[in-house]
Amino acid sequence: MTSKPIFVATHPRACSTAFERVFMTRHETLQCVHEPFGDAYYFGPERLAERYENDAEARKASGYAESTYRTIFDRIARENSEGKRAFIKDMAQYWIPPNGKPATVAPSLANYKRGVGTDTTALSPVQTRTDSNKPLYPYDTKGEPNNPTVIPADLLATYHFTFLIRHPKFSIPSYYRCTVPPLDELTGFYNFRPDEAGYDELRRLFEYLRSEGQIGSKSAGKTDADHANGVNGHSGGVEICVIDADDLLDNPSGIVEAFCKTTGIEWDPKMLIWDTEKDQELAKAAFEKWKGFHEDALDSDRLRARTHKKTPKTDEQLFAEWTDKFGEEGAKVIRDTVAANVEHYEYLKQFAIKV
Repeated sequence: MTSKPIFVATHPRACSTAFERVFMTRHETLQCVHEPFGDAYYFGPERLAERYENDAEARKASGYAESTYRTIFDRIARENSEGKRAFIKDMAQYWIPPNGKPATVAPSLANYKRGVGTDTTALSPVQTRTDSNKPLYPYDTKGEPNNPTVIPADLLATYHFTFLIRHPKFSIPSYYRCTVPPLDELTGFYNFRPDEAGYDELRRLFEYLRSEGQIGSKSAGKTDADHANGVNGHSGGVEICVIDADDLLDNPSGIVEAFCKTTGIEWDPKMLIWDTEKDQELAKAAFEKWKGFHEDALDSDRLRARTHKKTPKTDEQLFAEWTDKFGEEGAKVIRDTVAANVEHYEYLKQFAIKV
């Protein structure tokens, strides 16, 4: 079983922080790193996102204006070598240029070579703007064949990837809520951007890793019959591990145990409870930088199974619900964003763990 750092790749509002809290209870053996790459994606000199592009003050106030992809990978490498296995939960979109832009390697990682590590002066320096009025991206670097990310394939290969998804009819309205009053004052996200939904990027990362043989051919929780019927991929690599948030909420014990089995983490039912003072201190420190997004997970003390499964609602019922909460214009934006991402969700859903 691999001892590589575990990377849970996801999209916004996938119940991923509640899932992460399960593994934060294993603080003797796991070092959880909470959503580190947003620092570089939104605020640093290699940023890809447009959200803060015209707000230098916000980037500076974040405290991450100097964060690069290299500095973040260096941090993870250090923590993974200090007697604990690193467990990272983050958005796949933080590695992928938005809106279908072609990817080239982040300047700070342009000279990365497998086996050398990222903490070395042999790496290229981060490139900076020569004209502050021009967009930072694209970088003046080369891309890699078929790689949709700004991360070198050799570096991706040093991680054990898993995936967490949630139906967009649940995640998109939840994300929209974080970008409008009153929550926007807390999150600092003052407008909803459909290009931050994250499903397209998550699918592209998944497909790339699968095509490279880094994940597959066997899927965690699948039977031999499932694989014979075509739910498999490139030979080699670690088991494909996709978790659907609704399955997690219906059966947290079974899903987490299956996740532990495929990643080599020792399973203990006590992982589902985080009611100690130390648990709360660790979570509060980890979640501080993304205020407004993690309050539910922060205020919880365990992951309980739902007593009743969600009753399916028609599209008309959902639209009426969104209209009541966000107005008709907001409901239309949510509806259109959900529709644009259902295909990506359903593609990934076919690989989801079943227990």
